[in-house]
Amino acid sequence: MDLGVKIAIGFVVGTLIGMTGLGGGVLLLPLLIFGLRVPPIIAVGSDALFNFVTKIGSSAVHIRKGTVKYRVVLALAVGSIPGSIGGVSLLGHLRTVYGSGVNSFIRLAVGILLVVVPLLLFFQHRIEDHVTTRPPTMKSFVGMSAIGLLAGFLVGITSVGSGSIIMMLLLMFYSFSPKVMVGTDIVHAVLLTGVASVLHFRLGNVDFPLVGSLLIGSIPGGLLGSHLSTRVPMPWLRRILCGVLLATGARMLWV
Repeated sequence: MDLGVKIAIGFVVGTLIGMTGLGGGVLLLPLLIFGLRVPPIIAVGSDALFNFVTKIGSSAVHIRKGTVKYRVVLALAVGSIPGSIGGVSLLGHLRTVYGSGVNSFIRLAVGILLVVVPLLLFFQHRIEDHVTTRPPTMKSFVGMSAIGLLAGFLVGITSVGSGSIIMMLLLMFYSFSPKVMVGTDIVHAVLLTGVASVLHFRLGNVDFPLVGSLLIGSIPGGLLGSHLSTRVPMPWLRRILCGVLLATGARMLWV
């Protein structure tokens, strides 16, 4: 595939991330599988590394601003790290047993998530309107770890969920200020996608030239998207993207 096409895809994804705040996994993975025809298992590993690198800068900003709840990050990581190990190990096992048939499993899992995540995003504001501030206690540590376990497993097998799913589940049970929610989610996502990237690398599931090309485009795209975010009607753009993701997920399930 032409280098320019890969850079262009990275630019588009980076711009959309900067404009809407949607996770890179849910936006990039369908483009890798359908647009670039990357084998799903390679797409998942490469997408995990892409998400890790793109979140490093923003996580540093949130750490510097003090908008991170480290106890929540720890609670999530207690579940998400073993969850991601389990997810990647499952893919490795399925590839050993079924060979390229593992790609059909990944398409099914990604298709389901591309239907579920947009549906959750459609109702995000309603969820936010009904939550009250409930600071976590030691008792809730277990609940957060369970959220992390589920999200980590999903990230391990699809690279989707390090931001979108964890944020939605946290909103349903706990509530902090928006900046703290985002900062905490991003810092945890760096840990989770970093571990998933290493695990996929060990299994040979990462295409480094592909990731490099995508990053070349995504960095200026992210800057442009951040600039445009105050000039474009975000609710409508998010709805359109969610509709496209729903259609993509449905197509994956139909094939």
